[in-house]
Amino acid sequence: MIKVGRSRFGRGIFATRDIKKGELIHEAPVIASPKEECKYMLKTVLADYVFNWDDGYAIALGYGSLFNHSFKPNARYILKKKDLVIQFYAYKDIADGDEIFVNYNGDPKDKQKLWFNPE
Repeated sequence: MIKVGRSRFGRGIFATRDIKKGELIHEAPVIASPKEECKYMLKTVLADYVFNWDDGYAIALGYGSLFNHSFKPNARYILKKKDLVIQFYAYKDIADGDEIFVNYNGDPKDKQKLWFNPE
């Protein structure tokens, strides 16, 4: 259903078939890190790949940390903290070959400034 491919941002996640709105795209297990350990991780390249998780951060495994950002996403993610997973769903219909984007703010409609300057 999805694969890693070349994106204008480096790597990205692309649909390998049509995906319908509401369809589960990927479920990524996470490694959660408590707040007191995060100060070390945030000084590394991993800082650009973490998700806010309770009072700390989490690294998504699988394809989870490779979805690129857009303020006009075609997918969204839901943190399932009890299950230690992040679920990625189609927010809109996605065509075979399209890159899959999420809004890093969590809510697809959230336009709050990010820690980097997106296009």
